[in-house]
Amino acid sequence: MLSKVSRFATNTFLVWMLIAAIIGFIFPAQLATLSGWVPYLLGIVMLGMGLTIDPKDFKIVFQSPRSVIIGVILQYTIMPLTAFLIAKLFHLPPEVAIGVILVGCCPGGTSSNVMSYLANANVALSVAITSVSTLLAPIMTPALIYLFAHEWLQVSFMSMFWSVIQVILIPILIGFILQKVFKNFAAKSATALPIVSVVAISLILASVVGGSKSQILETGLLIFAVVILHNIVGYTLGYTLARIFKLERADKKAVSIEVGMQNSGLAVSLATVHFSPLAAVPGAVFSLVHNITGPILAKYWNKR
Repeated sequence: MLSKVSRFATNTFLVWMLIAAIIGFIFPAQLATLSGWVPYLLGIVMLGMGLTIDPKDFKIVFQSPRSVIIGVILQYTIMPLTAFLIAKLFHLPPEVAIGVILVGCCPGGTSSNVMSYLANANVALSVAITSVSTLLAPIMTPALIYLFAHEWLQVSFMSMFWSVIQVILIPILIGFILQKVFKNFAAKSATALPIVSVVAISLILASVVGGSKSQILETGLLIFAVVILHNIVGYTLGYTLARIFKLERADKKAVSIEVGMQNSGLAVSLATVHFSPLAAVPGAVFSLVHNITGPILAKYWNKR
């Protein structure tokens, strides 16, 4: 029964995201109070990732390091550079520019692994790139944000470094330890993880929408246009450069999906803690957008 509910939650993820966004608009004052819980909610999602990480996932790093290295480098170059250029090209307001750059500087999202599976891509490579980019996030994400965003607002590398450690690395480490010490508990918990993740991410989205309702109404169309452009450019350049590097077709699809789909929850968390509610909006919108474009792209590749 729990497995069926988990599958249902995963298959209807987009529906719950839309419902969360609508609830955030209807009850902005109530949902805005959840903003302080955003880092903890993301920590729960990352704890779940730690519970499911298998050391075997890193085998491909040693068996086929070239593909993994290419994927990770493209992850941390294409999206930050694209975000910076979009912010300049569209003359975005400082808070929106910061939000877009935050998304670009984050590691790959865990849902990218599911999309790689649906697209008949190299799932092992997708998991390896997600895992490696996530473990590098405490250094790479604050460094890239400082590099690309400091001209808009003051950015503290150390405070963001500690934030990423708290919401990403520590929960993953705790989850991994629990997995090894309490194997039966971890195995049973893994069944419920999709439900927990859907609830946590929906609450994050609702809190951001509730806290930024007026700003979204003012700049919503611009943010949606910018986020969609950012996402599509990520997929396109990811695939194109993977092709230039002569990767196998399944690897090219995996790299494209990894580059295009970000851990936007981390962007929302960092924006909420260090900047403003408006800076969190691009991350929340990206969560919605890439969970629409990802399945569409995966379905297209699956049919081919």
